Amino acid sequence: MPPRPTTRPPPFTHFLCIPLVTPSSRPHLARALAAFRADVTGPSVQSAIPHDAVRPLGTLHLTLGMMSLPDAEGIEKAVSVLRSLKPREILAGIRPLSETTPLAAASTTAKVAAETGGAGAVTVTASETVLETTSSGNNTDNPQLTSLSLTLRGLYSMQQARQAAVLYVPPVDPQGVLLAFCEGLRAPFLEAGVMVAEDRPLLLHATVVNTVYVRNGGRRGRGRRLTVDAREVLDRYDGHVWMEDVPLERIAICRMGAKAVEGEDEAAYELEAEIEF
Repeated sequence: MPPRPTTRPPPFTHFLCIPLVTPSSRPHLARALAAFRADVTGPSVQSAIPHDAVRPLGTLHLTLGMMSLPDAEGIEKAVSVLRSLKPREILAGIRPLSETTPLAAASTTAKVAAETGGAGAVTVTASETVLETTSSGNNTDNPQLTSLSLTLRGLYSMQQARQAAVLYVPPVDPQGVLLAFCEGLRAPFLEAGVMVAEDRPLLLHATVVNTVYVRNGGRRGRGRRLTVDAREVLDRYDGHVWMEDVPLERIAICRMGAKAVEGEDEAAYELEAEIEF
């Protein structure tokens, strides 16, 4: 009996994200990424990272969820969900975790595990975000959150550090507010059936290195991915601040596949739709 043909899931076409490159963040983030690229790709660097593996400035974002929208109807539905979001109401309903709560402790444990591994693979988010909060009414013990500022710090590997293919920077989020906010943004898309549900926790991260983009070398036969020994790099960039206290400004749906930016030596994802925070 011939084997049954396997049904492949439809390819991802779009993703929901928080763009990290804004007018206020661009100067500092551009300098930080350029310095990192020069530092880790030089010929004198032991276990140097290929130049093409370092992601362009315009691609930096926090992914909140993946979408497969093959036709105009699906895209229109996803954009409609985006435009129906009320980010400030979602944020106002979040109660920051104290450091003694079980979830806060779990987040701290995940962070310690990530650090002591240098980096082994990380499967639970250990994000940490700097908040700007103001109180509402007379309840000063539990003030409503009205804005978010993002800080990116450190460097981690998705794989074992000695065989790394993807390196990322997490946002700072000790009270779990950013993670809860992003889960709140995702929920309507999942309910509408326009976002792919995943069986793993949301890991908020900005990818700064991905060897799949290395020309003529990102794949090493039979699907094997190019890897690098990133232990030294991870040690050097432990605690490194890439950007600090940058206001969260936009939530966007972008198309898969970064495109070159005309007249500039970088690339960016094409915007399908966006809303302001």
